[in-house]
Amino acid sequence: MAWMAANRALAGIFVVLAVSVSGAWSKSFTITNNCGYTVWPGVLSGAGSAALDSTGFQLAPGQSQTLSAPAGWSGKLWGRTLCSTDSTKFTCVTGDCGSGRQECAGGNAAPPATLAEFTLDGSGGMDFYDVSLVDGYNLPVLVAPQGEAAGGNCAPTGCMVDLNGACPADLRVNGGVACKSACEAFGSAQYCCFGEYGNPSTCKPSAYSQFFKNACPRAYSYAFDDATSTFTCAGGDTTYTITFCPSTTSVKSSSPNSQAPGDLPLINGTMAYTGGGQASAATAARPPSRFILLGAVLLVLAGAFS
Repeated sequence: MAWMAANRALAGIFVVLAVSVSGAWSKSFTITNNCGYTVWPGVLSGAGSAALDSTGFQLAPGQSQTLSAPAGWSGKLWGRTLCSTDSTKFTCVTGDCGSGRQECAGGNAAPPATLAEFTLDGSGGMDFYDVSLVDGYNLPVLVAPQGEAAGGNCAPTGCMVDLNGACPADLRVNGGVACKSACEAFGSAQYCCFGEYGNPSTCKPSAYSQFFKNACPRAYSYAFDDATSTFTCAGGDTTYTITFCPSTTSVKSSSPNSQAPGDLPLINGTMAYTGGGQASAATAARPPSRFILLGAVLLVLAGAFS
């Protein structure tokens, strides 16, 4: 009966490996630069979350890069613009993370910056995500789930319009390279939602936050803008694309509700997305690393028991 015990042990190893390997890297983010200029994405993991494959890199126009994310990961991604390297360090005019290098290495985005925020495998096993203009705006961003399971308010979100040219004069940065939030511009409790304004009943939308909300109805415009700005997808094999400067052809609508520039179109109250082919062919052809690792382990184990 020793061979039966060995088979049971081997089966147990396979189950553990399958669970641990698939759970270790359960999701992915494909980041695409659709802008007519270079963007340097930055990545910051939340407290207790492992760093992703990279925390900062360069994307020329049309380029994509895919990052694997561990189960339960939380953090944010954003785009840095107008970056350069002098004799000592790497800096960016917008979204700079203060590391002095392309890798942000734990540095946060300096406002103003458009943020894509994620909590994977959160409450009820759901992924939570949003695009936030609470820290201001520097470039258009679209977040779209791919391969999502049923359940949750699982839809594309973002801000597709270029707000820099229309930015109010008292929020404008360097003649129009970015647009501050009112909190960043004025620092008052009323705009920053702290102190006596630190709850939804006292901190209300301002004329400044309404500027962002009117242009990008699905994006966070101020701290307590949760009701229309947080999206959820059931866990499982959902992956996410983050596109800088998404083209207007990335979405379509048959709904008269989509009138404002930059609005993500609505169909029966939800957004429709047709840009699933934006990932590069090289990315699509490359199998996820967890399956490569599992296959190698299985081959080793099979040889040991042959």
